Amino acid sequence: MMPNPVILLLADDDKDDCLFFKEALDELPITAKLTTVHDGEQLMQLLEKEKFEPPPPHVLFLDLNMPRKNGFEVLSELKLDEKLKHLPVIIFSTSYEPDVANLLYKKGAHYYIRKPADFSQLKKVIYQALVLATEENMMQPAKENFVLKGDLEAIPL
Repeated sequence: MMPNPVILLLADDDKDDCLFFKEALDELPITAKLTTVHDGEQLMQLLEKEKFEPPPPHVLFLDLNMPRKNGFEVLSELKLDEKLKHLPVIIFSTSYEPDVANLLYKKGAHYYIRKPADFSQLKKVIYQALVLATEENMMQPAKENFVLKGDLEAIPL
């Protein structure tokens, strides 16, 4: 069951990608609260605060190529932190390389999304990620289900 609202955190230095993400999110049949940061250092400072406002996020969408601290560094830090290691992390990147995806899977990322150029596909893949990542007792999927493509059949869009 998806929380209401779903508290989301997006870490992406591309402001256009952040805007498209928010627009796609606004068109989904869910209530969500989105916080956006533009580099990995800003993200870690936000997450490490004693009181995260709003409540801690249900899901983090993490871009790999960011300034000051990239997505690989952030993921490694999150998985070493007792308070943050269970936060579902969805890699949200413009590129896709199987070797990189394998490494991210081994480091503990929950899903990998290659940013689609098509807006309707973006909505589908965000919704699919949210449905999967907010499941009760969410665990890392089998490796063959790590890369999301927005092809979940039951998406009500």
